[in-house]
Amino acid sequence: MSSLSFAVHDSTTMVRRNLLHARRYPALTLNVVLTPLIMLLLFVYVFGDVMSAGIGGGGANRAEYVAYITPGILMMTIGTTLVGTSVSVADDMTEGIMARFRTMAIHRGAVLIGHVAGSVLRSVISVTLVGAVAVAIGFRSKDATVVEWVAAFGLLVLVALAFTWMAIAVGMASPNGEAAGNNAVPLVILPFISSAFVPVDAMPGWFQPVAEYQPFTPAIETLRGLLLGGGIGHNGWLSVVWCVGLAVLGYYWSKSLFNRETR
Repeated sequence: MSSLSFAVHDSTTMVRRNLLHARRYPALTLNVVLTPLIMLLLFVYVFGDVMSAGIGGGGANRAEYVAYITPGILMMTIGTTLVGTSVSVADDMTEGIMARFRTMAIHRGAVLIGHVAGSVLRSVISVTLVGAVAVAIGFRSKDATVVEWVAAFGLLVLVALAFTWMAIAVGMASPNGEAAGNNAVPLVILPFISSAFVPVDAMPGWFQPVAEYQPFTPAIETLRGLLLGGGIGHNGWLSVVWCVGLAVLGYYWSKSLFNRETR
């Protein structure tokens, strides 16, 4: 077996292992999907009429608010998977499984690749389910072309990949699973302080820089532009820069911690 085939085989095994872990803990898996679904239904049916006042000069209706909020909720769905990823990595690093792996003929990078691929796959599945519910309650894409749909899907995967690497690094840097869950909370909070629910211009002046200069706001605005037919302006390249930067940072941070722990 070639080195590449060996790496692919072991990585596939680790992905399957992580997905089996998710199946064995259905409460955590359901929480990943239920949290954004509850937020979607809450903000549409409970706060929708009030929140829509901050869109389009106060003239938006509930249907328009569904269209506005859905891209933000899809990004939020990615955020909800990050805590579970950090906890899973921390448990692997602290509960002795890594010592067992070191005694086996396993490709070194397969453990990390398994966590990354498993987390991104869970994010994609969760986003698909939440998107289906959004369509059921009235979300409609405005004249988005096939290319724009593909670009939107690619953006979601890129965001999931970037933040997954950060979540893995946070998990490795944590002393145990409980600490990893707490340390990953800032990654989950970021979508709440972005333009997911109202435009940045509708926020208090002192808070606007916080919402504007963070990775989720350009990603949400880019997704919104792709799905709703609006322009994406500079948000497109900003999203890519943020994602690539976070992915590279998370990768090298994770690799450094992994090499230190498995020497």
